[in-house]
Amino acid sequence: MAWNDMFSYVRTMAAKRGVLQEDARADDGLPLGARIGSLVQMQQSPIIRAQGGGSLIAMPAEGDTRVLAVSQLRLEPKTELYRLYLATGDEDGKEKFLQVFCGTDGAVAEILYCTGLARVIPETSEDQDAYTGAAGYGLGDASYTLWREQLADMLSDAELAAVFDGADRIDYARDAGASDAAFVPPFRGQEIRIDDAQGKHGLRQQLYFMPYVRQLPGGEREYLLITTEIIDSVDGDVARRGIHVDFVIGIPMETERVVIQ
Repeated sequence: MAWNDMFSYVRTMAAKRGVLQEDARADDGLPLGARIGSLVQMQQSPIIRAQGGGSLIAMPAEGDTRVLAVSQLRLEPKTELYRLYLATGDEDGKEKFLQVFCGTDGAVAEILYCTGLARVIPETSEDQDAYTGAAGYGLGDASYTLWREQLADMLSDAELAAVFDGADRIDYARDAGASDAAFVPPFRGQEIRIDDAQGKHGLRQQLYFMPYVRQLPGGEREYLLITTEIIDSVDGDVARRGIHVDFVIGIPMETERVVIQ
């Protein structure tokens, strides 16, 4: 079912039940009361502390103050996440979003502020198998390493020194499955993102997802979220397919430090 068809179907079924209104929005019922266009205010002290401890997280830009798009990730095993995008990163992979996890009672259990680090395109079938876990290794391994030389063209000398502190690598541990397992298949699922309140524009993509984590010297946690994204459609256009792997850095934010209006 195409993107527009899907929302047309929702509207048709709602109209049959007599609950459809002219001002009905597709972005109702989101965590933190968020909607597309909402103003986002974040206390930046956790970000500053994390950067001071060598985190790769990026500071919000002056324009990163509005929710530009929202999405829901439904992953197997049974997990649901929401992403509130401050920058979609469609062109350059430099996305910025708040990732929100809610407990079974619907209350917000965790918020991560996330910024895109890098985007790669797996060009061979072997690379694709590694980034989807189909090979039995790769995404889902017990650890993941970022090397100084990988980031040399992305960071300044001062930033490299702050992140690596004289080392040539930083290691992350898998944050899912048994800690002693050499490999755990990545989460699989789907992300549906809407870019306007009526849900007419957006994208749908299949996901292979695995979170990794490390502890910074000050005790803060820094997440490395690796997601293989296989685009099914953009604005309902199934011809605009593609595959890429996003590497995203995330740090936890206390709920009281985030205000959405």
